[in-house]
Amino acid sequence: MVTRQGQGAFVRSVPVVRLRVTGANYRRHREEKLPGFNAQVIEQGQRPEQRLLAVEMISAPAEVADRLDIEEAATVVVRRRLFLVNDQPIARCDSYYPLSIAADTPIAESSRIRGGALSLIEDPAGPIRRVVSRSVDDLTSRMPTPAEVDELGLNAGIPVVRVLRTIYDIDDAPLEVQESIAAADRHEFRYEVDMR
Repeated sequence: MVTRQGQGAFVRSVPVVRLRVTGANYRRHREEKLPGFNAQVIEQGQRPEQRLLAVEMISAPAEVADRLDIEEAATVVVRRRLFLVNDQPIARCDSYYPLSIAADTPIAESSRIRGGALSLIEDPAGPIRRVVSRSVDDLTSRMPTPAEVDELGLNAGIPVVRVLRTIYDIDDAPLEVQESIAAADRHEFRYEVDMR
């Protein structure tokens, strides 16, 4: 139950999206040329949207540099997106790529990539031609910052889940680090990850 001053009490909504990360899902979504988030939301009968907020070249934050196995403050490309389901914001995702992968590719451009960046990375006729093998996810929960409350439209007392995912190729080289800030009351997560 959520109470709003001057408005009354309302039943808190149930999770909007159930994200199941498995190797089989990953490969099926690649074949369909759909990002995993979009595909799973559509499979649940809902309407996904990913808004591209910015594409920037920045100095890698220490945690990102460590996970990408590059020098601290090395330049990376970051693609910042807002994920929505049925027009409701549910997560913010920043994806970081080393310049050795992203430079002079659509990843570094301020436009959408059909099928998502991993589809481009794995395209055998594309500029990168790497095969995704696995991911490692670290999840933590915390209370949101004021900016996150505004961006995700969170009610008082709703925590966020921070998902820090590192994606590796078949040579165990890191390809991407994703930092997602997800509204805890709008998600269910299940991970079974072997992308081979």
